[in-house]
Amino acid sequence: MKIADCEILILPGFGNSEGEHWQARWGERLPGARIVAQDDWNQPEAAAWQSNIVEAVAQARRPVILIAHSLGVVAAVQAAPRFPAGIVRGALLVAFPDVERTPNLPASVTAFAPVPRDPLPFPSLLVASRSDPYCAYERAEDFAYAWGASLVDAGESGHINTASGHGPWPEGLMRLAGFLKNL
Repeated sequence: MKIADCEILILPGFGNSEGEHWQARWGERLPGARIVAQDDWNQPEAAAWQSNIVEAVAQARRPVILIAHSLGVVAAVQAAPRFPAGIVRGALLVAFPDVERTPNLPASVTAFAPVPRDPLPFPSLLVASRSDPYCAYERAEDFAYAWGASLVDAGESGHINTASGHGPWPEGLMRLAGFLKNL
């Protein structure tokens, strides 16, 4: 699949992915890409986030590729059973946060628990860091297995965001291109 053949829905996490974040950059540069807006980026509500994602998928006129980061990953996985059949062709899931076990997360974030463990109805790639402060690598590996996702070991990459030095994140674009090629 080529980028031009699909709609790319970008799903940021808690606080949004603004400015120099790789999701904001990709949203500006990739044809057919758009960020799925949420009502409140700093006081997220699981049901509202899921509904906004489901609505964005339902409105798509071409096959959909999801690109989710952090809490956007959790919301996407929770919303997946409500997607119209066959429209989502794949998902790049980056820096899954363990909302079930990570201490000191805001209550609005831990309210997203529990995280479904059912296989996703589309191919997916989970990129996980060994030094992510929001998820132990072993937990990310466990969820990838449950979801039927391929796991990419991003090494010592923090939360794969601007704070961890991932502004443009060209390695991510290469992963996305390889993933799309295999769809």
